[in-house]
Amino acid sequence: QVQLVESGGGLVQAGGSLRLSCAASGRTFSRYSMGWFRQAPGKEREFVTAINWGGAVTYYADSVKGRFTISRDNAKNTVYLEMNSLKPEDTAVYYCACGKDGDVTRWYDAYDSWGHGTQVTVSS
Repeated sequence: QVQLVESGGGLVQAGGSLRLSCAASGRTFSRYSMGWFRQAPGKEREFVTAINWGGAVTYYADSVKGRFTISRDNAKNTVYLEMNSLKPEDTAVYYCACGKDGDVTRWYDAYDSWGHGTQVTVSS
């Protein structure tokens, strides 16, 4: 498995922006897809976005499409989540996850390593 550490969360006003980072270690990072999920209080963890091993293919949940951008730097073993036009409903703990292979996917079971999460709070 791979160790994942998220950073960059915080408190922001609606309409603002945040950039999350997820640093990976313990596996050949460039071989695997990466994803971001989030979990709001009282709700199930939900898919946000994913990126394939090379960064050429991305996939977004409809709720964030056009506002969030996922990217990765395989030289730095890091995946990023740029979040713009944030809404109060984006408030959640955001988790990065490493896929079991290199293909992009939204399915929870396709990821086998998870970070501890970083809190994002959007005030209205």
